[in-house]
Amino acid sequence: MKIIRTIREMQEWSDAKRRAGATLAVIPTMGFLHEGHLSLIDTARKNGADTVIVTIFVNPTQFGPNEDFDKYPRDFEHDTTLLESKNVDAVFAPTADEMYPKDSSTWVVEEKLSKGLCAKTRPIHFRGVTTVVSKLFLATLPHIAVFGQKDGQQARIIKRMVRDLNFPIRIVISPIIREADGLARSSRNKYLSKEEHRNALSLSRGLAKLKAEIESGRTDLAAMLAELRASIEASSGVVDYIEAVDSETLEPITEIGGSMMFPVAVYFGKTRLIDNILAEK
Repeated sequence: MKIIRTIREMQEWSDAKRRAGATLAVIPTMGFLHEGHLSLIDTARKNGADTVIVTIFVNPTQFGPNEDFDKYPRDFEHDTTLLESKNVDAVFAPTADEMYPKDSSTWVVEEKLSKGLCAKTRPIHFRGVTTVVSKLFLATLPHIAVFGQKDGQQARIIKRMVRDLNFPIRIVISPIIREADGLARSSRNKYLSKEEHRNALSLSRGLAKLKAEIESGRTDLAAMLAELRASIEASSGVVDYIEAVDSETLEPITEIGGSMMFPVAVYFGKTRLIDNILAEK
């Protein structure tokens, strides 16, 4: 497994692989890898990739003031051990100085899908995401890029950016991977105390109950969302948002129908967790 630190070396490595006929997939991550990340490697291969690149970069531009950039968990040695066990071909792990020259002044901004949901309380977050992902695409030169459904809004924004800017890359969205008790896998789960972890199970359980009720024919959406909020708040969760949106456009919906996504963001203690569930009707 090749570990690459500079953009030039990454581009040269990927270009040589492409000229040799390889199909490249990239999986952008911020490291501190878990089973959710590793599942993206399997998804890449199932979708035709024979060469897999994982990027590890804690991107400073997607963190706002007073967020957890400085304390975001990092363990590069453990990450590379996991990636070697999955036969990953290359790891791109640049420094912030490599990714952002000191006089950097260019941003990539998606202006519609990145307005609501997480952006309400993290207004600069998605500008940082779209900019760094664009730069990672240009460094790694992939045919395929894989993102997780847990970050459902992010995945749709990246799909829209790729379409609008004509990146020759196929975006694949991989299902949420959950812990045995149902909690969505996240690098931030390590922040949770045992009690907070137990309380956070109200997210996955509440979302699963919501989906089951929709599938059984229940249609009073506002009441169902209110019940979901009440169950989370009864478990000491402080709700950032609970929404019902179209699963592709992210437009709010008020009635059951079509392809739907139900994203939530909730604080348990000082830890902000996100989750979502998809439903069709």
